Amino acid sequence: MFPEPVASQTAGLQYIDPPRHTHLRRVVARAFTTKAMKRLRPVAEYTAAELLESMHQAGAPADLMEHLLGPFPIAVICSLLGTEEGDWRHWAATAEEALSVTGDTARSKAAREVTRRRITDLLDTRRDAPGDDLAGELACAVAAGEITDAEAVSLATAVYVSGGHAVRNNSGSMMYALLTHPEHLSQLRREPELLPRAVEELFRYVPHRNGVGIPRIATEDVEVGGHLIRAGDVVYNSYLSANRDPTVFPDPDTLDFDRENVAHLSFGHGPHYCLAAAMARMQAEIAIRSVLDRFPRLQLAIPTTEVEFLRKGPIRGPRTLPVTW
Repeated sequence: MFPEPVASQTAGLQYIDPPRHTHLRRVVARAFTTKAMKRLRPVAEYTAAELLESMHQAGAPADLMEHLLGPFPIAVICSLLGTEEGDWRHWAATAEEALSVTGDTARSKAAREVTRRRITDLLDTRRDAPGDDLAGELACAVAAGEITDAEAVSLATAVYVSGGHAVRNNSGSMMYALLTHPEHLSQLRREPELLPRAVEELFRYVPHRNGVGIPRIATEDVEVGGHLIRAGDVVYNSYLSANRDPTVFPDPDTLDFDRENVAHLSFGHGPHYCLAAAMARMQAEIAIRSVLDRFPRLQLAIPTTEVEFLRKGPIRGPRTLPVTW
């Protein structure tokens, strides 16, 4: 029986150093192959279309976060995990509470417990019936002695939380950026082939985090930019600032889909480079393309100044995004 993870075990790969980080990362990477992304794409496309049709049926104005950008990443991450077809709806029903740090504490705790139990049960199922998905890969790794039961639950939980919370908020920020730059929306409609490049520019342009990022501790003395950082010093390396570096990106505060260099650091760099980068790019492309195709006249239903952003929690994004068409 897979155990319930404790808080310290659910920190995720970003908080673990080599060599254990390298080992755990290698296990999780087995589920993020090119083959897996090809399998997920039609599922994601169908889900986005289905969610937008439901939004259309509900009528305008509608909250794009509620109807699309909240449930959509949960559906994709559930497919990656290996849940039963359509079961993502049950997960999505508690996802916002489970990932929230601003809602009711008791409800959030209960939702997180439900999520952990679902992940534990899924991994238990995969112990006897491995599948070509993340839960199957983790169960096989446990059986082979590569990771512990607790690590399997922790890794699955971290992927689920990161995939749901980060994609929801990043996609919401991207859509807000597009809706407040109508000339860019028009450009994408005229030049649909520009979308992959536009998504890269949006990843660079959109502030990803509330704050500067994850603290790091120097393991040895090192000089950076003429400043001595001593071993043991705590350092914040803000890739948000790096993405707006004027020495790398001319006119960095301008959203420019024709920008030549879009070598952003939104997915990190080096050993901690985001394993799900390809999946995040795919989801952003599908979400934006689906919205543009289904609602060619989409616009904000409220003044831009009234769009409220989440101020707590690690990832920045709109709390709601009311739109009309």
